[in-house]
Amino acid sequence: MPDLMSLHLPVMDNSIGTLVASKVAFIDHKALRDLIRDHPRIGDALWRDTLIDAAIIREWLVGVGRRDAYPRVAHLICEMIVRMQAVGEANGGSVNLPFTQGTLSDALGLSSVHLNRVIQSLRSEGLIIWGRGRLEVLDWKKLQEAGQFEPSYLHLGDAARLNA
Repeated sequence: MPDLMSLHLPVMDNSIGTLVASKVAFIDHKALRDLIRDHPRIGDALWRDTLIDAAIIREWLVGVGRRDAYPRVAHLICEMIVRMQAVGEANGGSVNLPFTQGTLSDALGLSSVHLNRVIQSLRSEGLIIWGRGRLEVLDWKKLQEAGQFEPSYLHLGDAARLNA
C-alpha cells in the first residue's frame, strides 16, 4: 500500500507513479479505518508494512549519504533481486527490469553517464549481465560484498535468501 500515510495526514508531501502499465485500486479511508477497527490483525499488518517502508528509506538514506556510486548501484541491484524473488518475480539471480538507466540514475542520485560507467564496471568484473530489459547476477556473493548488502532491513526472513 503505497500511501498509507494519507490515512492520517490530510496533505501528501509526495507523489507516486508507475513505470509500467498497472492496475490500482483506491480504498476509502472510512472503510479502511472500519476494517482496521474490526480486524486488528490487519491493522497490525499495515503498521508492519509502514515500519518496513521506514527501514528501507533509512537504508536508502545511508546509501545516498555514505556510499560511493559503485556500492550504491550494487546495493540497489541486490535489493531489487531479493525483493523480486520474495514475490516470485525472479528466477534465481535473474529479473526483468522495466526501466531505463536514466530512471535508475534518478533514483540513485547519479548522472546517467556515471551510472553507465558503474554498470560497465560491474559487467567487466563479471558480476552482472544487463541488457534488453533483463538483469542477471553472475556472482551473488561478490555483488553483495560490493554493495555492502545485508538484507535484514527488508524483514523478509528466509525469502531474502537468493536461490541462485
